[in-house]
Amino acid sequence: MRESERPLLAVLIDADNTSPRYAGAIFEEIAALGEASVRRAYGDFTSQQMAGWNKVQAEHGIVPSHSPAYSVGKNSSDISLVIDAMDLLHTGRFDGFVLVSSDSDFTRLASRIREQGLDVYGIGQQKTPEAFRKVCKRFIFLENLGAPPPRPTPPGQKPEPAETAPPQGPRPTAPLQEARDIILRAMNAIDQEEEWYALGALGQFIMRANPDFDTRTYGRKKLSDLIQDLKIFETRRDSTNQLLVRRLD
Repeated sequence: MRESERPLLAVLIDADNTSPRYAGAIFEEIAALGEASVRRAYGDFTSQQMAGWNKVQAEHGIVPSHSPAYSVGKNSSDISLVIDAMDLLHTGRFDGFVLVSSDSDFTRLASRIREQGLDVYGIGQQKTPEAFRKVCKRFIFLENLGAPPPRPTPPGQKPEPAETAPPQGPRPTAPLQEARDIILRAMNAIDQEEEWYALGALGQFIMRANPDFDTRTYGRKKLSDLIQDLKIFETRRDSTNQLLVRRLD
């Protein structure tokens, strides 16, 4: 990465597989990761279901990559995305990629990019297969981003399918016990004799082991909030104001 600059990212969106109502939330999330230098969306933009993406392209600086569906069952847009990804990879200009899709077909692409030493961030629905989620450095669930409610459907148009409609804000979608088990496994895996764990280091370990871990999945904004609500952990500040955590006996 260039010194004193933010990571340069190539954002490639599987528009056939992603609701356009998430567009704003997606790029807000990406802003915390780096600079979205390339912004491309892939799909058959002549189809009615892509009308929403046609409306948000200019607003978010997205360049459409039109891939006509020449035959049923053949997704030419996926192939176009992969070809562009490899072309961009070999320019050597980017520090990482953001693949926006819930499709496991991009698992090997993500793996290939990481083999080259670049970061890969995935963004997709919680139904995304585990193989794709785990191969990313971090995988972000669309359900955790929050997005504005759908606009009224114009007369004569079909409403967007219910399964792609985003929630209006982060809401718990997994039990707290699941988060508790993840945190305890991380504590057991970290090799240290002290009973107090630095929260920052603990969080980093959890993310490395679980790329799709997100406190928003459990209805909490921060890891410290999640730990305090679990009740089986104790926290305190050390002399440097670093937050420490340990398991209560």
